[in-house]
Amino acid sequence: MQTIRALTFTILFYGWTTLVGIAVLPLLLGPPPAMLAYGRFWTRGVLGILRVTAGITHQVRGQHLLPDGPMILAVKHQSAWDTLAINLLVRDPAIVLKRELLSIPVFGWCLWRARHIAVDRQGGSAALKRMVEQTRARAAEGRPIVIYPEGTRTKPGTRHPYHPGVAALYGALDLPVVPVALNSGLFWPRRSLQMHPGTITVEYLPPIAPGHDRRRFMSELEGSIEVTAEKLYDEAILQYFPEKSAAPDDPTQGCG
Repeated sequence: MQTIRALTFTILFYGWTTLVGIAVLPLLLGPPPAMLAYGRFWTRGVLGILRVTAGITHQVRGQHLLPDGPMILAVKHQSAWDTLAINLLVRDPAIVLKRELLSIPVFGWCLWRARHIAVDRQGGSAALKRMVEQTRARAAEGRPIVIYPEGTRTKPGTRHPYHPGVAALYGALDLPVVPVALNSGLFWPRRSLQMHPGTITVEYLPPIAPGHDRRRFMSELEGSIEVTAEKLYDEAILQYFPEKSAAPDDPTQGCG
C-alpha cells in the first residue's frame, strides 16, 4: 500500500509540476515577487497531492516565537518535504541552496528568478563570502533567510555535523537565528518510495540573539534543534509507529 501511495504521488507530482511549469514560463520575465507567488501556488498543489495520496499533513508549533523583522531560520533537514513546505511556512523566504539546482530546466530558472541564494559547495572561502553577500542583500529586502545547517537530508535518529555556513551568517548579519526542528523524515523518508500517513510536526524554538561567539552559538543551535527533534521523533513513533517503539534493537531509534 505504501508503494502504491508513493507511486500515485509521484505521477501526480510530475504531472502537476509539468502543467504549472509550462504556465510559469512567462513569469520568468517578471519581477521576483511574481515568481515567489508562483512558488507558493505550486507548493500548495504539491502538499495537497501529498495529503490526498499519502495521507501526510502537518502542524506548526511555536509561531509566537518568531521575531519581528529580518531573521535567519536554521532548519533541521530530513526530507524533500522540508524544502517544499518552507515556501508556505515562511513568507517569501530567501533559501540557501546548492548551486547545482539552478541547472535544472525550468525549476532551476525559477529558483534563480526568485533570487534564492545559490552556493557552490566546493568553492571554499570565496563561495562562503559570496553567500554572505547575497544573504545580506536579501535580508535588506526584508526577506527571512532559510538555511539547512546540516547541508543534506539526515535520516531520523541520526546526526550530521553542522556546516560553518550558518555560523558565518550569524556572525556577519547581526540577526537573530531561529532554530527549527521537525520530524518529516519519518513520514517521507529520503531516497525512498515508502510514504507513511500522519502529521509532520514543525517546531520553532526560542531565537538565539546576535552577539555570541561562534562556539557558543553552534553549541546552542545544535543542542536546541537536536533535543527537540528527538522529542518530536519520540512523539511520532508512539502515535504512528508503535511497532518501532516496541523494538528496542531498531537501529533508527533515538537521536544518538
